[in-house]
Amino acid sequence: MTRKRRCAALAVTTALLGTGAVLTAPPTTAAPAAEATAPAAAGATVVRETWLDARTVDLTVASPAVGASLPVRVVLPTGYAANADRTWPVLYLLQGAHDDYTSWTRETDVVDFLAGQDVLTVMPSSGPTGIPTDWWNYGSAGAPDYEAFQVHELMGLLQQRFRAGTKRAVAGVSTGGYGALAFAARHPGTFGAAASYSGILDTTALGMPTVLNAIVAREQLLPLTLWGSFLLHRDNWTRHNPYAQARALKGTGLYVSQGSGLAGGDFGDLEGAVLEGTLWAQAHRFTEQLDALGIPAQVHFYSGGAHAWPYWRQEFKASWPTLAAGLGLS
Repeated sequence: MTRKRRCAALAVTTALLGTGAVLTAPPTTAAPAAEATAPAAAGATVVRETWLDARTVDLTVASPAVGASLPVRVVLPTGYAANADRTWPVLYLLQGAHDDYTSWTRETDVVDFLAGQDVLTVMPSSGPTGIPTDWWNYGSAGAPDYEAFQVHELMGLLQQRFRAGTKRAVAGVSTGGYGALAFAARHPGTFGAAASYSGILDTTALGMPTVLNAIVAREQLLPLTLWGSFLLHRDNWTRHNPYAQARALKGTGLYVSQGSGLAGGDFGDLEGAVLEGTLWAQAHRFTEQLDALGIPAQVHFYSGGAHAWPYWRQEFKASWPTLAAGLGLS
């Protein structure tokens, strides 16, 4: 999340938390309906391919699941061209709220860091909110489904075009951290490891529906289009909640990190510290649920910190052994 967008998001979030109100946008700003698709959502196609360098290519993918063409960045392992018959494990890196698919290469040294690793890295778009999920959109059969795009459609394309193998791991920041744990829980066995850095991991915890509503409203969308009403469509919220689905994470390598934000005295980035602190309690609740279920995880709760890339860069590298194990690289 960029500083400008983070400040705007902070204003919306703190206003909501302070009043308990739920923002709504005018009906004309709701997300347009998309073509209906089956869960497996076969039929996604690459409509454009732009090579940025010898290892990095940007794809534009026409997605039946979302009903739109979406950008995806792929980084090849250094040995890709020299090993024409080899398949490669796949690392998904998911964006945060109000950012885009370029964030990981823009904000980190992930391309250089992974240069010596035998892994295919993919950074897909999660839409303007950065929440990679199947949207409710008032029960419309054509609601955009970013989860099917990333978990089913994109995997198929990577297998067809880039010799992707069956070993996979997923990691994300902020709403991407939500996506990483939600994907692993909702699709057991698909990912060998999952890592969340400052993610929303208990979507129904105190204050979290309001935070998610704020993220959606920030993009001029109606909050109800996400998973419906928190009260009237509680079952749908529960189905999408990593906390509620935690039992399905058994057997997945897990890494969870979260800072305390403002409570830890981080005043260098006030906006980011407030946002980080907002997520502190629900992250603890999630890891306590893992403990209660006997599911091991590497957990790093740290004092201070901010909802920002300087902390997430460190956490990604700290989580690499967990991710590498899930990819079959160690």
